[in-house]
Amino acid sequence: MLEDWKTENVHPPFQHSTIPTFHPFAAISSDPRGWPTTKRACIKLSEYDSILHMQTLTEIAVEKAREGIFTRLEAACWINGGDDRLNALIKRAVGSREVWRICRGLYCLDRRHLRTPVNPLSLAQHIYGPSYISLESALSHHGWIPEAVYTITSASMKRSRSFETPLGPFSFVRIPQSRFFGGVSRIETGGGRSFLMADPLKALADYVCAHNCRWTSADPVIDSLRVDEQSLGELKSADFDLLVGHYRAANVQRFLEGLRRDLKR
Repeated sequence: MLEDWKTENVHPPFQHSTIPTFHPFAAISSDPRGWPTTKRACIKLSEYDSILHMQTLTEIAVEKAREGIFTRLEAACWINGGDDRLNALIKRAVGSREVWRICRGLYCLDRRHLRTPVNPLSLAQHIYGPSYISLESALSHHGWIPEAVYTITSASMKRSRSFETPLGPFSFVRIPQSRFFGGVSRIETGGGRSFLMADPLKALADYVCAHNCRWTSADPVIDSLRVDEQSLGELKSADFDLLVGHYRAANVQRFLEGLRRDLKR
């Protein structure tokens, strides 16, 4: 590395007699103020300084970022300096693939720096909220549908949006309702990690709402979604009580009433 510093008008490290204490690389310069005297030296200094701070950013994120996920605002609290410096450090960390950019202002550490990889189901609520995992993603997690699900789908209070991320696609569907978190449970994943997910009946109701289904019985649930009758048999009267009357869409109300009638709940 020392060979790279042997340029014109630049002395090797630690050979100058006047070394200002305020600059860590003052010894490489022939300028008594301690600043490098060639363009090449300035570039080298900037790169080396950036590397040091990039590593510090990553190390701090490893220590402080909950679940390995952090925002730009959190990073700004960890690192002293202005926006330009923060942007440069984040850009370099992303470029080195130590950190992944999920969406604007949201980042997560690469799995190499985590004991447990980031759970996409847990990441969803950080991307866009308030939200909870629902529709096919929730039904698959509960074991109600046989198909594998590759897009993480959530219900949202806000307008529908989709995000393409390094950890896969995320979809958020607006579901108008008066009790948004009624029929939603917190799923613990260990290590203090958790995420919000719709219970099976809530996920079905959200599906009917999102796709504007005209279902009024259990038959299309079994035929179209391939939900097992045994799973439907697990539903209780209290599950319906949590949801009936809280969806603004009339087709959802008709679906819940028809399904409840078929199941004699």
